[in-house]
Amino acid sequence: MTMSSVIRSIGLILIMFVVMSHSVNAQDSGLQIGDVVPEFEAITAEGEQWHSSDFVGKSILVLYFYPAAMTGGCTAQACSFRDNRSQLLDLGAEVVGISGDEINNLRIFKNTNNLNFPLLSDPEGNIARSFGVPVRDGGSITREVDGEEVELRRSVTTARWTFIIGRDGTILYKDTEVDAEGDSEAVIAAIRQLSSN
Repeated sequence: MTMSSVIRSIGLILIMFVVMSHSVNAQDSGLQIGDVVPEFEAITAEGEQWHSSDFVGKSILVLYFYPAAMTGGCTAQACSFRDNRSQLLDLGAEVVGISGDEINNLRIFKNTNNLNFPLLSDPEGNIARSFGVPVRDGGSITREVDGEEVELRRSVTTARWTFIIGRDGTILYKDTEVDAEGDSEAVIAAIRQLSSN
């Protein structure tokens, strides 16, 4: 092995170490169970202003971040929350979905799937970052909507994370490895467990 290949190998190991350390630190910097949730506001699919202060402290808030409207996993997740909304309301919980999608995408997503809870647009990923949710570059997809091809653009793509926020404004539950289709059932089970403690 030549000296230059040894130096190159050491350099690669150092780069890998720095990247891995940064990933761990980024994960650790997110909000944890027991942390107070920061106040935030966003625009809904209907173009209205939504304020967290109108909900936090009044009900349990299920806040889920998802990558992109009108994609397979995100549609399964949203429809599961839609179908289980009455159970969640019975448990005193409101559901809110957040993504980097433009408002028009959210409107299409909500109408196409008859979603019965708010969807919020976080186009710069600021809300996601305040919770520690990983954010990467956005993108676009094309879908047929009412017989027309529509391009759905988003500035950022967030990871799929779910939080349950208690009436005291603190995080009671955090899932960073969400099963999209089973998320609402997992949340219902968690709220029931938390209520029985």
